[in-house]
Amino acid sequence: MKTKEEIIEVISGAEHPAINYSLYELGIVKDIEVGDNVVKLKFAFPFPNIPIADTLINSVAMPLKNISYSLDYEIVLMTDEEKSKFMRMETEAWKG
Repeated sequence: MKTKEEIIEVISGAEHPAINYSLYELGIVKDIEVGDNVVKLKFAFPFPNIPIADTLINSVAMPLKNISYSLDYEIVLMTDEEKSKFMRMETEAWKG
């Protein structure tokens, strides 16, 4: 079984397509729990109905699948504090 740190390393390559940060750094991926070949986590989005939600989820699921782990996830909205941090990071690193 992989450690939480090893799983974070595996998924840290999943970058936001429009922002030069990983989903983990942006706070979109959080509350990671590692079990027997399954990773449970939350996707925290700044707004409801994000059009690229499936793309972001798949960008985490695929590297996990490559190491024989499945993804079990929940979608939540960011807190005001998390959203503020996300918006600052988006402004700093927008690929636009």
